[in-house]
Amino acid sequence: MATRRPNGGGTITKRKDGRYQGAVYVTDSDGIRVRKFTYGRTYDEVAEKNAKLQEQERNGVPVPSRSWTVGEFLLYWLEHIVKPNREFNTYAKYEGKVRLYLIPHLGKKSLPRLTPAQVRLALATMKKDGVPDPTRAECLRVLRNALNRARREELLTRNVAELVDMPSVTKRERKPWTAKEAITFLASARRHRLYAALVLLLTLGLRRGELLGLRWEDVDFDNEQFTPVMQVQRQRGKLVLKKLKTDSSVAALPLPKFCADALRERKRIQDTEKAAAGPRWHQEPGEDLIFSERHGGMIEPRGFSRTFETLVSGADVRPVTVRLGRHTCGTLLAFLKVHPKAAQAILRHSQISMTMDIYTHVVDDDQRAAAALLADLLEGVEKTG
Repeated sequence: MATRRPNGGGTITKRKDGRYQGAVYVTDSDGIRVRKFTYGRTYDEVAEKNAKLQEQERNGVPVPSRSWTVGEFLLYWLEHIVKPNREFNTYAKYEGKVRLYLIPHLGKKSLPRLTPAQVRLALATMKKDGVPDPTRAECLRVLRNALNRARREELLTRNVAELVDMPSVTKRERKPWTAKEAITFLASARRHRLYAALVLLLTLGLRRGELLGLRWEDVDFDNEQFTPVMQVQRQRGKLVLKKLKTDSSVAALPLPKFCADALRERKRIQDTEKAAAGPRWHQEPGEDLIFSERHGGMIEPRGFSRTFETLVSGADVRPVTVRLGRHTCGTLLAFLKVHPKAAQAILRHSQISMTMDIYTHVVDDDQRAAAALLADLLEGVEKTG
């Protein structure tokens, strides 16, 4: 029998099975007034659920217009939110985590009823199945991003993934090269056709994509500066030349003389290759890339990494990746005696004190020996030039 309640207070009735059922009118996420039902074992339990719904209504928080599963919302989020608004590589990374891990473990769960315990269990199951800690951590980050969007679209009132601790990831500490190692490597790779790319990588700290996307029009030899504008990426199995993400990425940067000399030599090498290729030379209009294949065209980023690793294996230095190799930038700028203000711009430090911290700590017994190597290398560049 129904118990009479105040107007707008909803109703609570006792069912034949002994449980209680409540009903209140609220607004859903489509802006439509709907009757929402609640259930419980006691009258007070249902009254509390009704009161919670009415509190949400007073605060302007709508109830979801449909009962999403986690899997349905993740697919909707990928297709309509991530894909149109994010870089393709970001979409591909998110899609892989959703398809391989999140949907198999959480896809059938109700989105509004998802709990922190269910997310923790999914992560624990992944760990039991041998999924590496960095992958599990990335899965949780993707889920947090998706649920934040669900909250913004008022399908959720909280993000339960944010209540789950991030899996601990033990990072293997790998140190970039010392100045001596970097200069030893450059001396070893001196005769390679992409020597200038190695110089810019280690001396200016350019990322692989923006290094391969440099064009001759981006370099101003007269004013000793250059402006990275484009980057090379592989998307959907095809190499593409696209603009850098942010305005700060395309700021004009100083071009030290050592780098300018290497680029001038690169121009001579490229002109020789172009003449040898003849009609086989190909570059799309507007490309004019500094670092191209022997017959023109973009260099595959992974191919450049393999070339770098091959050259590293042939030099008397510790093996490092392209990403780690570029972190020697500050040390080499100090040895090249590049002015600290110019180095600050190249390193993209917000404060000169950060740059000076590198400049005042680079000289030790091992790195003093790099000075002689650098002098020999610079002398070799001048003779070749």
